Amino acid sequence: MSYQVLARKYRPQKFSEVIGQEHVTRTLQNAIAQERIAHGYIFSGHRGIGKTTVARILAMALNCRSTNETTGKPPTEPCGICDSCTEIRAGNSVDVIEIDAATNRGIDEIRELREAARYRPARDRFKIYILDEAHQITDAAFNALLKTLEEPPSHVIFMMATTQPEDIPQTIRSRCQHFSYRAMKFDDIVGQLRDIVTKENIPADENALALLAEAGDGSMRDALSILDQAIASTSDHLTADSVRSLIGSAPAAALERVMQAVAESSSEKILVLVDELIGEGHSPTHFARQLVRFLRNVTVAKIAGKESSLLQISSDERARVSRIAELFSEEDLARHLQIMLRTHGELGYRHEQRFHLELGLLKMAHAQRLLPIEQLLSDAASSMPLTRPGIVKNIAADLRRPDPSPARSSSVSPFAADSARKGDPRAEASDDLAAFAGGGTRATQISSASGANVVVMGSTALAVEISPAVEPQSASHSDAKAEVNAESLRDAVLGALANQQMLVSILESAEWTLNGNSLSARAAASGTMIEMSYTAEARRVANAAASASAGRPMKVQVEPGGAPQVSSTPRHAANGSARSRAEQDPIVQRMQEKFGAEIRTVIDYREKQ
Repeated sequence: MSYQVLARKYRPQKFSEVIGQEHVTRTLQNAIAQERIAHGYIFSGHRGIGKTTVARILAMALNCRSTNETTGKPPTEPCGICDSCTEIRAGNSVDVIEIDAATNRGIDEIRELREAARYRPARDRFKIYILDEAHQITDAAFNALLKTLEEPPSHVIFMMATTQPEDIPQTIRSRCQHFSYRAMKFDDIVGQLRDIVTKENIPADENALALLAEAGDGSMRDALSILDQAIASTSDHLTADSVRSLIGSAPAAALERVMQAVAESSSEKILVLVDELIGEGHSPTHFARQLVRFLRNVTVAKIAGKESSLLQISSDERARVSRIAELFSEEDLARHLQIMLRTHGELGYRHEQRFHLELGLLKMAHAQRLLPIEQLLSDAASSMPLTRPGIVKNIAADLRRPDPSPARSSSVSPFAADSARKGDPRAEASDDLAAFAGGGTRATQISSASGANVVVMGSTALAVEISPAVEPQSASHSDAKAEVNAESLRDAVLGALANQQMLVSILESAEWTLNGNSLSARAAASGTMIEMSYTAEARRVANAAASASAGRPMKVQVEPGGAPQVSSTPRHAANGSARSRAEQDPIVQRMQEKFGAEIRTVIDYREKQ
């Protein structure tokens, strides 16, 4: 077969022809000029960026016969016309051996290599071994090569090319010079493709070349392979549409329409677009990958501008991502990119790929309806009248308010819409909060007995403290409520100690006296019984209950020697129901008196155990 593919036909034959790897070629040329040639090299990096090509060029330069007659040094650039250069380029040189380490990876092959390395080259200056895909070599084979690689004969040079340098043992890497190759830049690939189509007399659009370079994903060889295929698929002119249909990419306009539907929160339009793409034979996985790239470019255009060098796309694509960037905020784009990245990852191992793609796009549409809590709080701070009975506290003053997009300013929170659809009574109870939030958005309020509320607005639950709108009490009424005596403190302590039946039975018949901040109980029980029952934990609970009931620090003391007393207040500490014990709890009683709270649900966890 006389035809030669473009990747082989235009393979660089000199260091100056290598594109995008100047840091490697410059170092190797300086090493040749200074005669500082190492005995081992490791070339690592992305596929199709010139690792094996540079190894061949280095081998040609070291064995080139056009040496300097006065110094005898090898040239920094191979001549390409001598017998050594010609044979190395053709791959049939006796002294330059290329080994596919993926198939010759065992210890037996490495032993043969080690034995052959002992003999001097047949004709050239060096005997060079190029090991491609060196990370495939087994650990035992690397160990067999270790001693030879550490102290090789002066005429032997090892060159190892790999895409996974971390799989090569550290003992091998430490004995070689490691060159890390870079992925080729987008502009470099486009320029090389432009030169090749010019030499091949193939008319091509700039957008088609940009699409080929993007499909190459940093690999020059991949881009040339796709270019070869694109030339074969078209008859006269290379266009972006022909390239896109060849590689199976969805039209760029389809990506733009999908994102416009997301901006409009039109779920129906999204499903119709997906159905059209699937009907045309596009792969859900490939479309999700395209959309991830598109969203990344839109995000970069939103942050750095459409003319940023971070965007490695054509001019038409720059205009397209700029139009989409105007429809979203930076936060929305970051959220959508995260959703599509997760969707793309899930499509790799899911059976119903279409359903998961539709679900991911619908998530993006739903996320577009969410309102940021900063916007709600900012609107509330500016629209809340000063005469309202409620007071909102503990809201950070430095919350940032992003500029709302036009598509989102008129949207309604899906949580509020769902509450209205289901007829949630809590939604009706939060009409004041809806007016407080502004924009007609309904907030869901969950109240507690203490007056603390959780307001759910958008996708964020904000805990705020809203003081209840109660009428101020008169001074005499407050004083009556604040009256404290030994009987009320006794009830509070017994209620707090309700789960300790023995101690409660002792204290119910005790004589209680109040002296300042000290509450004494003289019980008709021995000192040993009181010491066993009134433990440190019980003392802490009693002090806390008495302090809460009195409104000031109190200390409860239990002493022996008292006469049995008959309680005038019926108690249900041990045998009563959970609701009755809750009603007798002094803290609950205080909350009822002060805030007008009511007991709705009582859960006794002791009964569940």
